[in-house]
Amino acid sequence: MAAYTRLMDGLYLLCMLVAAVALMIMVTVIPIGIFARYVMNGALSWPEPVAIICMIIFTFIGAPVGLRAGTHICVSMVTDRLSPGRQRLMLGFCDLLMIITCLVIFQASYSLCEAMWVQSLASLPAVTYGEMYLPIPIGAIFTLLFVVERLLTGDQSQRPIVTLGGTH
Repeated sequence: MAAYTRLMDGLYLLCMLVAAVALMIMVTVIPIGIFARYVMNGALSWPEPVAIICMIIFTFIGAPVGLRAGTHICVSMVTDRLSPGRQRLMLGFCDLLMIITCLVIFQASYSLCEAMWVQSLASLPAVTYGEMYLPIPIGAIFTLLFVVERLLTGDQSQRPIVTLGGTH
């Protein structure tokens, strides 16, 4: 179990790094597009698709980070009023629902990537729509791995490596 947790620690840090880089690129590219369009009076074709690709990356690769860190949206109004035993039961039920959700998202997004693999973006011909959507099934698998970790080893949100960002 310790080896799996160490592997998930590495995956967690990798996801955090990739999502952060994608966010930084997006935040840099959008003002470039705005400057080119409104100041230089010459619109560039590439900033918008690059920003969209970065948004897909930081959303679907960053979401597993939020899940593992426990910083995702959580409505606990009902579960806070349950006994500790029933809270554990509900947590297990939610994890099972997450596994089903991850598998459905993976299957649907994989099919989407497969169907769109050869269709190039008009404004960024070097990239296909299938490649653009690839972070979605990858993020679903990463989320699934973190849910399995939580089922096997319990909540990871209080471990030092997970509280690295100081969000708790």
